[in-house]
Amino acid sequence: MRPAARLAGLSLVFSLVPPGRSMEVTVPTTLNALNGSDARLACTFNSCYTVNHKQFSLNWTYQECGNCSEEMFLQFRMKIINLKLERFRDRVEFSGNPSKYDVSVTLKHVQLEDEGFYNCYVMNPPDRHRGHGRIYLNVLLEEPPERDSTVAVIVGASVGGLLAVVILVLVVVKCVRRRKEQRLSSDDLKTEDEGKTEGEGHPEDGAK
Repeated sequence: MRPAARLAGLSLVFSLVPPGRSMEVTVPTTLNALNGSDARLACTFNSCYTVNHKQFSLNWTYQECGNCSEEMFLQFRMKIINLKLERFRDRVEFSGNPSKYDVSVTLKHVQLEDEGFYNCYVMNPPDRHRGHGRIYLNVLLEEPPERDSTVAVIVGASVGGLLAVVILVLVVVKCVRRRKEQRLSSDDLKTEDEGKTEGEGHPEDGAK
């Protein structure tokens, strides 16, 4: 079988959001898959905390159109639960590893009716906000013609490397701030003043 799925150019979206707002989820915005092939719907996330399988939760849903209702087809509650939606039956396989911040799934034997939006929802306490990634799966009847992409690859690699460094720095800064904010919100506020100015309470050190 031919390669399962092809990313449409540099379509990876890096969710750079302010600290404390939401978990960062990385997905391709558009994924092209050849009819009859296997498509890996890649979804990874960044969290300031290690994954605790007792608290971690994951939902994968499908939407036929942007305004259509979502149909859940896979979730994680202590373990992977394949809901075996009638639309997909046994064609969905979990291919990620939550402990490595990867919650990708593989859709086998892609069909034309599989085209649509796929939503990846992740919650990793003590992170307080749920992360969300959205992929549009485009099913092709035939492979697009090959094009010389040497220059695009070089430029993409350079830009990708720079983005990786920027994202790493932002994640570290965000994690430091988030941990500090959550620590402050969970501690009782201190009401006693500390650090009196030098000399207070010693009248014998008054003016000479």
